[in-house]
Amino acid sequence: MKPEITVKENYEFRRIYRKGKSVVSPTMVLYCQRNRQGRTRLGVTVSTKLGKAVVRNRVRRRLREIWRLNLKDMEPGWDIILVARVRAVDASYQKLDKAYRRLLREAGLLKEGGQ
Repeated sequence: MKPEITVKENYEFRRIYRKGKSVVSPTMVLYCQRNRQGRTRLGVTVSTKLGKAVVRNRVRRRLREIWRLNLKDMEPGWDIILVARVRAVDASYQKLDKAYRRLLREAGLLKEGGQ
């Protein structure tokens, strides 16, 4: 993933947690806040409670790929943080994708034509 499309700094995460909107599903939590850059950026948080590094990295890769494939259906100009929950470890890719799209719909981040 290109560095310019990721949320990396701690102060950015704290700002989005504090001032952003959040929506929840059993497998993940989505925090979002509008940015002034005109492009959507992603930050992913996966706790050590989910398992060892291999498990956490697998969940992180799945969430990034789901974000990338749904980017065309999203409104531009948002900072998004995805926080994986314990159920994300055992969830199938399709279940994670469905949960992510539902969260986008609830947060109002889908374009008008998006399902």
